Amino acid sequence: MLGDHMKVPRCMSTQHPDNASIPFFSDSAVMDGETEVKEAFYAYYDLGCEEQMWDCEGKEVDSFVVKKLLGRYEYFFKEKMLGEDVFLTLRVPNPEVEKNEGKVLLEALESIPRNFDACSAFYGKDVAPIFEVILPMATSAASLNRVYNYYKDFVAGKGGKKIAGGDLTVAQWVGELKPSRISMIPLLEDRNAMGNAAGIVKEYISDKDLEYQRVFLARSDPALNYGSLSTVLIIKNAVADLHALEQESGVKIYPIIGAGSAPFRGNLKPTNVEEFMDSYPNVQTLTLQSAFKYDYRPEQVIGAVRKIRERARGKPPGVDAERSMAIIGKVSAEYEKQIALLAPIINRVARYVPARRKRKLHVGLFGYSRGAGQVKLPRAITFCAALYSIGIPPEMLGLDALSEKDYDYINSVYSGFEQDLEDALVYLNFENLKLFPEIERKMLPVLERFEFETDEPHRALSKYILKKVEAGGHEALQEEIVKAATMRKFLG
Repeated sequence: MLGDHMKVPRCMSTQHPDNASIPFFSDSAVMDGETEVKEAFYAYYDLGCEEQMWDCEGKEVDSFVVKKLLGRYEYFFKEKMLGEDVFLTLRVPNPEVEKNEGKVLLEALESIPRNFDACSAFYGKDVAPIFEVILPMATSAASLNRVYNYYKDFVAGKGGKKIAGGDLTVAQWVGELKPSRISMIPLLEDRNAMGNAAGIVKEYISDKDLEYQRVFLARSDPALNYGSLSTVLIIKNAVADLHALEQESGVKIYPIIGAGSAPFRGNLKPTNVEEFMDSYPNVQTLTLQSAFKYDYRPEQVIGAVRKIRERARGKPPGVDAERSMAIIGKVSAEYEKQIALLAPIINRVARYVPARRKRKLHVGLFGYSRGAGQVKLPRAITFCAALYSIGIPPEMLGLDALSEKDYDYINSVYSGFEQDLEDALVYLNFENLKLFPEIERKMLPVLERFEFETDEPHRALSKYILKKVEAGGHEALQEEIVKAATMRKFLG
């Protein structure tokens, strides 16, 4: 089956809009589709990423991306074959959650054979530049099979059908439609789906002849719903379960983790890639989001990519599922209560957080915004930007639920736990925290466990931002939020 390439990328460049700085190749702070074509080439050529995720959600789909890449950068793609040396992977909308984007899924799937033709003409042989598709918010094998079978039966499959009243098949008329199959990558984003990662994948691969299967584990949206610590434990249990499935099935399972530079969203940045990989030794592919690529010097980014690519995968650390679930339950419950108290100020600050991409992000599986009109929150990057900007690191929310024995267990399975929190606490503003007395009361005992120094310029700016927001806000606040983000080296 096409797609059974054993060269599975270690680095996936993505289009997550979490950058404070603007890349040199963009004419605007808000990157559009044409700039994203340049970005893909930059990721391949300059940074050394093997894979670019091409996001079809929430924007007009550029279905000619392959032709543009090959036409503009012929010298590079003659040496590095698209589809064999470097990869382009589509992320499509999930019609089960995003009904209004459902037809975009069909358009994206229809573009795959045309991109195959463009690539084959360029190389003079059959080459599939796109053969993997990421389905966000996947919750079952059935949702993956719907996309897989739609492509097989209604996109590539229509090649064998005759047009009514004629004697030619579609393939005889317009040419063969290749590839005949695509590989599906489930993007698991909520607690139940991630907790059942192995079950979903086991069912999906059961009737397919596969050498390997990739599985994408979200980091940001689950953190928004359940807290950062809870999400780490959810992922560690999912990775352990997937490793067990690999042993049982004989099919190689390659996890992807979608971490950002903000500690709350994973703390994956060029300066700590080795520590991150120590925490997730069995993860095959790491996402390099916009802050990772554009808020550090190019030589730092290139060096970090090299380290990731040269590091061999290890085995997942042992986890105690029952112990983890107990901690997740109490931390996420306390986190939810504290978020309810902070939601009004989060939403007020969020109005001034700038956009970085010319599109809306996918809707996400939110426990809060989908509730009965109770708590409304912005998306994860904007949520983080709002809280960091006023000096309240979201990583600390809910941790007052932990016991001393919980800390011992967490440190035994999450090697970067204390460092991640200390990286976040640099941006704490005690003065602003006092304005939220219930949050302060719960956070102070936790803060006593850690040694950290506050970033004074960031503290002063966060004081100014909160003061101006409380006074009614003004448009210049966006500039101050960007200044603070530049100090942190991530927007949110």
